[in-house]
Amino acid sequence: MGARRKLGRQFGWLWAAYAVSAFGTWLAFDAFPMIAIMVLHAGAAQVSLLAAAGLAVGAAVAVPLGPWMEFRRKRPVMITMDAVRFAALMTVPVLFLLGRLTFVQLVVVSVVVSAADIAFTAASGAYLKALVPREDLLVANARFESTSWTATMLGPQIGGAAIGLFGPVMAVAANAVSFLLSAAGIRAIGGTEPRPERAGPPPRLRAGGLLEGWRCILTHPALRPLFFNQVLVGGLIMATAPLLAVLMLGSLGFAPWQYAMAFTLPCAGGLIGSRLAARFGRHRVMLISGALRACWLPGLAFVRPGTAGLVLVMAVELGLICCMGVFTPLYATYRLDRTPADRVARTLSAWSVSSKATIAILTALWGLLAAVTGPRIAIATAGVLSLATPLLLPRHEHDAPRPAPSRNRRRATPDAESARPF
Repeated sequence: MGARRKLGRQFGWLWAAYAVSAFGTWLAFDAFPMIAIMVLHAGAAQVSLLAAAGLAVGAAVAVPLGPWMEFRRKRPVMITMDAVRFAALMTVPVLFLLGRLTFVQLVVVSVVVSAADIAFTAASGAYLKALVPREDLLVANARFESTSWTATMLGPQIGGAAIGLFGPVMAVAANAVSFLLSAAGIRAIGGTEPRPERAGPPPRLRAGGLLEGWRCILTHPALRPLFFNQVLVGGLIMATAPLLAVLMLGSLGFAPWQYAMAFTLPCAGGLIGSRLAARFGRHRVMLISGALRACWLPGLAFVRPGTAGLVLVMAVELGLICCMGVFTPLYATYRLDRTPADRVARTLSAWSVSSKATIAILTALWGLLAAVTGPRIAIATAGVLSLATPLLLPRHEHDAPRPAPSRNRRRATPDAESARPF
């Protein structure tokens, strides 16, 4: 069975590192807005600025990192990004204890962590492609997806209890420690990672180099439609999140625990979807799940007060997350398969930068739309637009590029002993 396939000790360490950082992130879910509100007494405009700045400015800061890391060993880059996130986050509890924590400090930390997230994701995707055989990429991505949804389901519950006992600043400290543990796990992978081959001098840290990533996406017949589909669907889903919070916690009168339950319990659908993806999927299943994923968002516009409304939101979220659980590992594998090995880091960086920037822009636009029309109409508008996004999915299964033969080409594993399944 594909879902039970053993992928080796090195992948096991990579998976463990991902798991601990994912749980740390979700333990500190909404900790920054809580600190801004509870500790720094920030208003709604400042809290919105904090959320938008982390995405938009962090994406801009990350632009030159993709070309810079393309021809460097990926494990040191991943460890460095984990160390950067640890150091940045730890400034929050330290300055809090010193009585010097400010709103500007929160914004700066949010930007640094967001940029490091993009760089880490790009480097880890390139490293995974070198570490895991092509036939096992789907299983590996499915395991990451199931771990992500498990963390999403359990992390906020445990984190909410911890915040209630110790405060949001300690949750940020716990998140920082999770990145330190992630760095230790990546270091424990061991083995010798060959330095990527390149022609010419080492690339400098500059924004223009990432154009090659966007060029790779926009000129590829399979990556181009998938890119626009993923960026738009993700942006529309995330743009409705604050509007639904305003609707449910405001005029509909749901309690905070009911709101949290409406979004954490359906995360079980992500576990179901990721297992289905590993068992059944490739191109046809990706198309079906991608199309079904776009059909759920309009249902959120019909939420009503009381138990019936709560059940509706949970049913919609369960269906949406289940489809996402199937689609995400399939699309991640499809994308890695069709990205040339010498452009993986730049392509994934360009993809992440575009995704985060789109989320920030659409969130701001839908906030303005909600101010004019009300949150329910704004959510419905996003839902109607999402129904058209399946048209952007790649209809044909374009062949993945074959790696160019090279006398120096080696696997990321040093020898047969280190590649032995665990």
